[in-house]
Amino acid sequence: QLILATFALDGPLKFSGLDVVRYDAKSLALGLVEGFVLQESCLETHVTPWQTEQKFVYCRFSRS
Repeated sequence: QLILATFALDGPLKFSGLDVVRYDAKSLALGLVEGFVLQESCLETHVTPWQTEQKFVYCRFSRS
């Protein structure tokens, strides 16, 4: 099993002053090496201590 979490497509454009790359489950799966199959994904909205929202996508893959 492989679990990855990253900024979602509607996540922030920058984090700690750096540009970020945003993904959805499909684009994250396409970026993996062959041999992994997407099993499930979910979205989460994290509220920071400064009351801003950061959107994340979590994906679980298994070896094919």
